[in-house]
Amino acid sequence: MSREAQPGHVYLVGAGPGDPDLLTLRAVTLLQTSDVILPDDLVSDAILALASPTANIIPVGKRCGQPRITQAGIHALMLEHSSEGSSVLRLKSGDPLIFGRAGEEIAALREAGIPFEIVPGISAAFAVAANLQTPLTDRSSASKLIFATAHHAAGKLELTPKWTGTFPDDATLVIYMPGRHFRALADDLIASGISPATPCVAVSKASTPDEHIHASTLAAIEDEAVGPAPVVMLIGHAIQVPA
Repeated sequence: MSREAQPGHVYLVGAGPGDPDLLTLRAVTLLQTSDVILPDDLVSDAILALASPTANIIPVGKRCGQPRITQAGIHALMLEHSSEGSSVLRLKSGDPLIFGRAGEEIAALREAGIPFEIVPGISAAFAVAANLQTPLTDRSSASKLIFATAHHAAGKLELTPKWTGTFPDDATLVIYMPGRHFRALADDLIASGISPATPCVAVSKASTPDEHIHASTLAAIEDEAVGPAPVVMLIGHAIQVPA
């Protein structure tokens, strides 16, 4: 397999959490050799600076519920440029297969018969845990790792996916895109059966120079103490944040 981006191919690539040093070698090669780059808004300028100077960079991000372009529009751009013979790099923050709508883009590419490749990236949860020097799983306290998102539905903050019964005590919960109502989210988690004393940490702009870390418990977390979006939350007894 050629390592450089190939004409007529689409690459769904993870750009990691923001720090260019956390890119894979494969991602760097594709950045340097792709004709067209379609980056999310959360892909940092430092990462885009690695792109070929001749690349056509077309931002296609969605932020705070205000999309610059629809998902169908992103599909159209991928198909249009690849069908014309260009190599297309669809650059997603974190890992493309974690809350990145990759399933919809894969379906569109398969339906159109466009060859594509998926390149994994470091998801924000792993970058946060590494920076905090905390495990996400632990033999004595956490044998499960759950990724979820929080969203507003019918005026109520809900957790997705939902579970039945008591939340497992031996799990670490990672919440992407938690919104801004952290106190309400914590109350919802406590109501689901998680102990109010459970450690939690909310990290804003992970792995960037503007990173902000707020360590607390579910009982004590407050909205104003958490930094600006994007935020990822780690919750569970395995979380160990240095004082």
